[in-house]
Amino acid sequence: MKTKYFISAALLALTSVGCTDLDVDIKSQYTEYPESEIALNARLSNAYYAFRGALGRRYDELVSCNSDEYTAVSFDTDYLNGRDMSDISLHMVNADASNSQLAVYNDIQAGIVNCNQLLMDLGENEENVSTTAPLRAVRAFYTFLLMDNWGDTPIIDYKLLDNNSAIERSPRAEVAKWIESELLAVRDDCPSEVSAATYGTPTCWMVDALLAKLYINWNVYTQDVTSASWDPNANNGKLKDCIAACDRVIESHLFDLTDDYKTKFMYTNGPQIKDFIYAMPYDAVTAQGMTYARFRTWRRGQNDNGFYSIEMTNSVGGNMTLTPEFVELFCLQGDDRNSVIAGSTGENITKTSFDVYQYDNATGMPTNVRNTYKGDLVTFSKSISLATGTYEKDGVIFQRVPDADLNCGATLTGWTQGYRSIKFFPDINDYNVYSRNQDNDVPIFRYADIILMKCEAIVRGGAATLGDTPQSLFNQIRHYVHAPELNHDPSLQEILDERGREFLDEHWRRNDLIRFGDFERDWGFKYDYNPDAANPQYRLLPLARDVLNANANWEQNPGY
Repeated sequence: MKTKYFISAALLALTSVGCTDLDVDIKSQYTEYPESEIALNARLSNAYYAFRGALGRRYDELVSCNSDEYTAVSFDTDYLNGRDMSDISLHMVNADASNSQLAVYNDIQAGIVNCNQLLMDLGENEENVSTTAPLRAVRAFYTFLLMDNWGDTPIIDYKLLDNNSAIERSPRAEVAKWIESELLAVRDDCPSEVSAATYGTPTCWMVDALLAKLYINWNVYTQDVTSASWDPNANNGKLKDCIAACDRVIESHLFDLTDDYKTKFMYTNGPQIKDFIYAMPYDAVTAQGMTYARFRTWRRGQNDNGFYSIEMTNSVGGNMTLTPEFVELFCLQGDDRNSVIAGSTGENITKTSFDVYQYDNATGMPTNVRNTYKGDLVTFSKSISLATGTYEKDGVIFQRVPDADLNCGATLTGWTQGYRSIKFFPDINDYNVYSRNQDNDVPIFRYADIILMKCEAIVRGGAATLGDTPQSLFNQIRHYVHAPELNHDPSLQEILDERGREFLDEHWRRNDLIRFGDFERDWGFKYDYNPDAANPQYRLLPLARDVLNANANWEQNPGY
């Protein structure tokens, strides 16, 4: 368990109320100015960390399984849940079946409301700009998340709202331009300090990272990306601005790549990580909600002599399995990033299976003790095979038929289909005591992303600066993870592959695949069970049924 520095446990309890109501009124407002510093900090926390619950589970499920990172499987109806996650993996997301995942829209929108409420009560003037500027930055970030995943998005700025009119979704291109204008307006008034005091809150460097992300995706956001004629390699008029935003972060000399790759994501991470520009802090006790290990640990990995060196008293799901296509990226010999995959990687990439040894709770590294289940040795298969034959449940015999249930079977063979990610390695002690909650902070923007975005922007036609070349930038990443360096400027495909290795589990893969025109590529089972998997309209997610019910004037995104 980490001792948190950003806010007290008692204060966190105050801020846990009112962040995730599904029927939140996006025009609602407080009417009184915060009367004390404690009250102000509580409301700031309510605004800054409104994304914590969604990011800790449902948003992770949604965007990770909709990318080529994961296939979400079931085990003889166990973890089928109406095909909520298998539908996401197959690119046939259903507004009703996957409502739990899609309804993170409401959590994110509630964060925007929290920001608006506080901005209205504080009043935006020169005297409190140091408080209001970060609030506007995080409001822009939440709006970015909605726009990035769902397209047309309401611009919920209290100064622009008409209380007598229904809130409408604005065209995606207009939203992108509004986000840009907001970020440019507040950038210089956000804190430039990088310390424990500013960790997890918006700084000017977070603004620069968000601007760079906005600019590198400019053609996605300002063109009709759902059209079959959309060109991922069309000229991007914002490449110079993207490079400038990256350069501001680089020239600050406040961030670097000196952290060990595996250590950055362990449960002991925090403000000491020099690669983190903007992260979501979690603590198993005082800042709960992060539960990635629950769904990435194989289904019986909690048992005695199981996956970890400490038995898990809380069960695990094991339904998020790495696709064999994505695992192929982890083929570089000596690459430190191979250690976050429980599978055969590097020089062993051609192997089709992986003998599982227990992982040490303190280091996250494998021990010399084999993982067994009821006396049988545990071996993961790289490929994922759906089950056939019959099984019995509650005295009834059922026939297994390979279909969109993605059923692997509730057997040792079924549970061990696919390799696993251990990137966000849990502290099993806290996992057991605090109901599967983890202590790992989740980065949103990293310095490594700045380096690779600048590299990509130059390869796409932007002018090189600061003496950098695409090769020199790319090799900064390869060098710090001890992977083979390139002797040439990287291609766009090499950059996309490197981003896959570098940012597994960090929720940018879906974004990357769309920008590079790779989202319709064949992986997993999506072309086996979804004849419409190539539909470019799926580059936007559908709105949840709860969202549509709360906003009767909104229409579902086309194609759903």
